Amino acid sequence: MSSKYFAICLVATLVGTTTGAECHAKPNPNATQNMNAILTVAPQFIKQIKNAKLYSVGGAPGSNNAVDLVHLYGTPYEMGYAHGSILNESVSALLNGVYSYLEEQVVEALNGTKSGHNLKPFFVDLVANLGLAGALEAEVAATSPWTGQYFNEELQGMADATGIPFKKIQHIHMIGELTKGSCSLYGAWGNATEDGTLHQLRALDWDVDGPFKNHPEIVVYHPTKGAGNGHAFANVAWAGFVGSITGISSQQMAISEIGVSFPDATFGKESRFGVPFTYLLRDILQFDVDLAASEMHLKNAARTCDLIFGVGDGKTNEFRSVQYSASVANFYTDMDMEPEEDWHPRMQHVVYYGMDWLCPTYTSVFHTQLAKNYGSISAATTIQDIVPIVQTGDLHIALYDLSKMVMHVSVARRDGQTGPTMAYDRAFIQMDMNAIFAEAPPSL
Repeated sequence: MSSKYFAICLVATLVGTTTGAECHAKPNPNATQNMNAILTVAPQFIKQIKNAKLYSVGGAPGSNNAVDLVHLYGTPYEMGYAHGSILNESVSALLNGVYSYLEEQVVEALNGTKSGHNLKPFFVDLVANLGLAGALEAEVAATSPWTGQYFNEELQGMADATGIPFKKIQHIHMIGELTKGSCSLYGAWGNATEDGTLHQLRALDWDVDGPFKNHPEIVVYHPTKGAGNGHAFANVAWAGFVGSITGISSQQMAISEIGVSFPDATFGKESRFGVPFTYLLRDILQFDVDLAASEMHLKNAARTCDLIFGVGDGKTNEFRSVQYSASVANFYTDMDMEPEEDWHPRMQHVVYYGMDWLCPTYTSVFHTQLAKNYGSISAATTIQDIVPIVQTGDLHIALYDLSKMVMHVSVARRDGQTGPTMAYDRAFIQMDMNAIFAEAPPSL
């Protein structure tokens, strides 16, 4: 047995769950509503190349709320190459910036210079023994048997377009397994919403000081039609990041995700051996056609770390939250949502989680705002009176109306922009996803 493999096995054995603890941070009681107008301007065309088209949404390119919207076509390699080509500067800056970010986080963790670093303890221990590159390669080794080859083909195309080494890009894409984040989600339908149809929230609370805020991107994948290639879907992330934590598919399905730092004993143990969760969530977007397929997908997956997922299906008006770990994949509706606590009471036609599994301080405020808007929950009420009061979604937020196929997105303030810092306080961009998924390939 190699020393590298032994190190991974040792960590996988030692990693467990935190019990008897809960989060204690809480939203500012003086938080105010978000009264910004929703941005409804149509996407503005910028340029096209072979297998890619670039638009700006939220305003003209470079304006205060503009976000790049990229359409990719072809095989995985072709899409990776086109992505790295049409946004070479931004993709290169993000990928190199993430590696530098990991280096800084490691130094802070090992030196104890910043208690708020975002790395998981097991990874800090791996770095101490193997160095950063060795620790990242250990993660690749632990996940590669469960990683679809199409991901590596896409990364290879990106590497060839940008000149960034394939291994470096591959290492960077392990970041979801290595870092800690606190997020929120809901699925609401029936009596809870203004029109009875399914509305879904994904609020990402992560690191607004890192490189991510400066390179937000919405990538729309149009896979080559054929058996096994899947269907069109949109990934809300950052330039050059191919995994999914936020997104919607052409099958009227969407995902939400929460990192769990405060689990209870029902999660069991974590593992380092399995599919990276950002790749699993992307597979759900690309390949699953209904909620039943996603449930089977998640049950059968080689799962890794503690998470909460949300999966919505607008065709059947159904939503499931998922308690996800190496040990369990438990699916919940409004009737049996866990944990059932006085700070997390069940609500008819609503499933919700605020910032973690055990987080009374945020979840209770989240419940208060959902209850206040019960019967009229929508993108508009969520933007104005839910996420800014709960103060969730600092880095980015997506709201999915899976009946009308409309998505609203807000991102954190980039360097050089004006206005509030956090995504939940900024203007939201409205997008017609049916029109976006119907975008024709470049005429080249």
